[in-house]
Amino acid sequence: MGEYKKYWWGLIAVLVITFTFLGWGGVEVYRTAPPIPDQYIDSSGKVLITEEDILDGQSAWQRTGGQQLGSILGHGAYQAPDWTADWLHRELVAWLDIRAQELYGHDFAAATDDQKAVLSAQLKKEYRGSNTNANNQVVLSDTRIAAINEVAPYYIGLYGNEPSLQKSRENFAMKNNTLADIEDRQKLTNFFFWTTWVASTNRPGTDATYTNNWPHEPLIDNVPTSENIMWSIASVVFLIAGVGFLIWGWSFLRKEEDVKEATASSDPLTKVALTPSQKALAKYGVLVVALFVFQVFIGGFVAHYTVEGQEFYGIAVSDYFPYSLVRTWHIQAALFWIATAFLMAGLYLTPLINGGKDPKYQKLGVDILWVALILVVVGSFVSQYFAIAGIMPAKYNFWFGHQGYEFIDLGRFWQILKWVGILFWLVLMTRGCLPALRRKEGGDKNLLAIFFASVVCVGLFYGAGLFYGERTHLTIMEYWRWWVVHLWVEGFFEVFATVSLAFIFYNLGLVNKKIATGSAIASAALFMLGGVPGTFHHLYFSGTTTPVMAIGASFSALEVVPLVVLGYEGYEHWSMQRQAPWMNKLKWPIMCFVAVAFWNMLGAGVFGFMINPPVSLFYLQGLNTTATHSHAALFGVYGFLAIGFVLLVMRYIRPDYVFSENLIKTGFWALNAGLVLMIVTSLLPIGIFQAHASMTEGLWYARSEGFLQQDFLVTLRWIRTFADVIFITGAVCVALQVVKFAFAKPSHANYQPDSPVNSDNLPTNTVN
Repeated sequence: MGEYKKYWWGLIAVLVITFTFLGWGGVEVYRTAPPIPDQYIDSSGKVLITEEDILDGQSAWQRTGGQQLGSILGHGAYQAPDWTADWLHRELVAWLDIRAQELYGHDFAAATDDQKAVLSAQLKKEYRGSNTNANNQVVLSDTRIAAINEVAPYYIGLYGNEPSLQKSRENFAMKNNTLADIEDRQKLTNFFFWTTWVASTNRPGTDATYTNNWPHEPLIDNVPTSENIMWSIASVVFLIAGVGFLIWGWSFLRKEEDVKEATASSDPLTKVALTPSQKALAKYGVLVVALFVFQVFIGGFVAHYTVEGQEFYGIAVSDYFPYSLVRTWHIQAALFWIATAFLMAGLYLTPLINGGKDPKYQKLGVDILWVALILVVVGSFVSQYFAIAGIMPAKYNFWFGHQGYEFIDLGRFWQILKWVGILFWLVLMTRGCLPALRRKEGGDKNLLAIFFASVVCVGLFYGAGLFYGERTHLTIMEYWRWWVVHLWVEGFFEVFATVSLAFIFYNLGLVNKKIATGSAIASAALFMLGGVPGTFHHLYFSGTTTPVMAIGASFSALEVVPLVVLGYEGYEHWSMQRQAPWMNKLKWPIMCFVAVAFWNMLGAGVFGFMINPPVSLFYLQGLNTTATHSHAALFGVYGFLAIGFVLLVMRYIRPDYVFSENLIKTGFWALNAGLVLMIVTSLLPIGIFQAHASMTEGLWYARSEGFLQQDFLVTLRWIRTFADVIFITGAVCVALQVVKFAFAKPSHANYQPDSPVNSDNLPTNTVN
């Protein structure tokens, strides 16, 4: 640890404390998950729905694409309704009409104010008091059973081929016969009903439902709890306090003279001969941009489904490539190409860390991993097609088809193969890092140690996605799913990227070792402080208790804190290109890192905190405000990071080739402009209109076809087409640039060091 002891102990303390919170919260999630009753029965004891029926319905829902077609408990796609909120409202309205007919001989709408008051009081009492008995059964009234029987046929027909619901299927971007088997559709309604029971029944001993009163539904007083408001205020206070302490620490602890050191007269990395494994990385760059271009084109296809729900400019395509499938591919392709770019960056650094030499069989390992990545991508995509098309037998769906959970859609078999590939990458990285850490020469190893620690975490933590199964309770599944989506991607990948940049900039001679090491460890501590327990901000309304909400709100507010200084980091990155003439060759990778700083501040910071406090997310969960944050943060931060890494690596493995200035300039600015226009002309305005509807009427209305198919909202979705075209143009330009690099004739020159390289992690003598 040496002079960095305080940094390391700070990081260790942060990890111990935050994972304690995350682990304790996990125990709480398991202990207090909403019950799945053994049976729902009528007043005479007749069994209506069993636990097995509900879990069968969950499996049927997964086969439709699950969270890629509408959402459940607010998680999923945004075009179709949130099925929980939609069913709940329909059932409540049906109950009121049925009960009004029983008592007064007319529908609820025709009742007097006094009659409505009586009916509303009865409704709230019945729904919010519908708890399990000592036998883990729920007794449903005859009125509620009648309401369920009135509502269920709508969903059975919607997921089938009912002609009267054809227009609704178009508005929801659903293909005809989403679930062809009538029995599967009936089971699906059992699952939908259970989620609404969870969202409308008070947790025993409290005045709030199992979902903390989500979704907003005025008919049964589903409104924010006092705890919700209290912890929302607390999160803002913690944010302000965190920003204040960060600025004080930044001002008094940071020493200006430590930031930079004398810039080398030539690029230090070009003094090291390229190894076979590094030269083999060109095909990784091609794979990255191939998936990138596929993703943006399929993204335009997905966006078009929001205006022509079953067609593409008049061509009927939904029966072959339905919305749920292409949205799955859109998201999965993004995760694949971004992850591949990060793996590529790590593999480029490995020989440098290993003294400028490949570990034995390193090139073979690099080649095998590339083939394995293609196998997982193609295999999972094809299997998802067969699953959603109904070709794959239902019993194989979870393992080989579509899990139904957003961001982790690929079948469990492919998920395991993906993790095996990541672990194989970890082995390839370890073979270069461990010998360097063991070498006595080379001086201080702290920067290498934090780099290697981030590599290990990236390799291991994807495995958290294997801790749930096909029939795992939905709340428990959400806990583990967000370990991957939030903790692995937004946490450890962020740390890996930050440490990798510090490592690269130090080896380029742009910052000195002390500031690179200190800032890398401190940044890791800052990201983990908010990021680890901040995982819970995704679980406010997934069936968790108030303590989980409190932890999530308090710590996730701290995730925003380090983002407030990213403007300075962006300026530092931008200014690096002026530190030496040779830095101009790295202009565009550096510009990508500048873009990362900007979008981290705006997409992750501003748009992230916009939906982060519990009272905000109560109304905004499942709206286009979430899509605003996810587009700006996922591509703006991780997308530009990935592109920057690819351009940087390609620049070094093709040292004689220079950027095509017009091509890469057009690509970079078109990507930024397209993303901005996508947000300001469509996603954000639609989200704001939806937010008002959600606050005034309820989530069911904000996601309903009656609201979303208003002419001006359809026009906003059409306008997005222009932004998509600009964005696609940028993606194609960047891809062409990378392909030109990849197929450029490699230099025959061996970049042998003509003098010792000024870096502890690079060789100090000539390598072969």
